[in-house]
Amino acid sequence: MASNRIATINQEIQKELSSLLRTVKDPRVQECMISITRVETTPDLRFTKVYVSFLQQEKANEGMKGLASAAGYLRRQIAANLQLRHAPQIQWALDDSITYGAKMLELINSLGVKQDEEE
Repeated sequence: MASNRIATINQEIQKELSSLLRTVKDPRVQECMISITRVETTPDLRFTKVYVSFLQQEKANEGMKGLASAAGYLRRQIAANLQLRHAPQIQWALDDSITYGAKMLELINSLGVKQDEEE
């Protein structure tokens, strides 16, 4: 039963962070497209690990620095909007699964294998 609660809180934090990222005034965050791919929160709700992916990989390092500097603001907003007793401390992690998937798709398409028209 506790795992269902944590899963629900993870979804709510992900949804809230997605909307809050638009309000961050740090230019390092505003200049890049950031996608939150996954959120993992500890059972005691003290820490949350947020996996993010960047559309422009060359801006990923600067974007991560901007997210780290905005973590306090985002933490306060999450606590207020979700009405949590303890606001979880946000830890950011770079998730390159979208980039990896795009690279694999490009490699598959470069093989030049043509499918039958009937299938």
